[in-house]
Amino acid sequence: MEPRTTTGMILGKFMPPHLGHVYCVEFARRFVDRLTVLVCSIEREPIPGRLRYEWMRELFPDCDVRHVTDEVPQEPAEHPEFWSIWKQLLRRELPSGPDYVFASESYGFPLAEILGSRFIPVDISRELVPVSGTVIRQSPLKYWQYLPAPVRPYFVKRVCVFGPESTGKTTLAANLAKHFQTLWVSEFARGLLDHKSGVCDRDDITLIARGQIAAEDALARQANRVLFCDTDLITTTIWSRELFSDCPQWIDDEADRRQYDLYLLLDVDVPWVDDSQRYLPHRRQEFFEKCRHELTRRGRRMVVVSGSWSERLDLAIREVDRIVLAIREPSSPRIVPSGSDER
Repeated sequence: MEPRTTTGMILGKFMPPHLGHVYCVEFARRFVDRLTVLVCSIEREPIPGRLRYEWMRELFPDCDVRHVTDEVPQEPAEHPEFWSIWKQLLRRELPSGPDYVFASESYGFPLAEILGSRFIPVDISRELVPVSGTVIRQSPLKYWQYLPAPVRPYFVKRVCVFGPESTGKTTLAANLAKHFQTLWVSEFARGLLDHKSGVCDRDDITLIARGQIAAEDALARQANRVLFCDTDLITTTIWSRELFSDCPQWIDDEADRRQYDLYLLLDVDVPWVDDSQRYLPHRRQEFFEKCRHELTRRGRRMVVVSGSWSERLDLAIREVDRIVLAIREPSSPRIVPSGSDER
């Protein structure tokens, strides 16, 4: 006789998913044959539930990951029928079973009992993966090493190096990335236009915008706390209007939607260096004012960076340190008492 298929369940807010959750799910999926993961969210929570659900689906594609959005009580003290409400909700999702309930919180005992299941505790003491969703939400950069790659773009600090041509944007972005031991995103237009001797056609604007978005979002998954961007979509809108007198509306809208923690606006007080992709040697100050106007109009936080190359780097480092809080080595997190968070 073949052994019976065993089933398991994990539920949580996963706000956000972290390596403690990863351990719990990885443990459970090795313990049972089929595992259901319920991502439970309500509207008032700070991280959108749909996003958390998508993160968990990406992290665990071989599990049955479901999104539960019922506006139900979150603690037994909130409603006298708390356990009855949750039993009804869970029976809707899992009409029978599961054989086992896995959790890193003590609520797993009564939860398994109402479902007629066996509770399997997973690192309740938090000795194996000492982290919780609460401490990550309070200081995501401090506990960066506990965030899986799909979650990191949500918390990464983004700094855009911005301004006219030939002001050292690329060099500064690369040097900042080296100093902060992270990554930087190059200007996508350069690689796209190199084979055309730097000539930009109207149709290239859409490709430049899509390429810049794709490069930044891909590298945000690998960055170490902060990501430096050599240009952004606001720059694309300025150049589109400069070269072609208009800009596709979707690029303008996306430029508004994408937010950065800091813009380093580079001044024109450095020598002009010519190359095949530089267009406006005699209008640098005018272009600088356009850049400043756009950032001001869109309500972006900016700092003007001027002076010698070394002075620019020193100023930029100081300003970025204000954003990153100069946290380099995470200390041991404070763990929230059992039952007060979703791990």
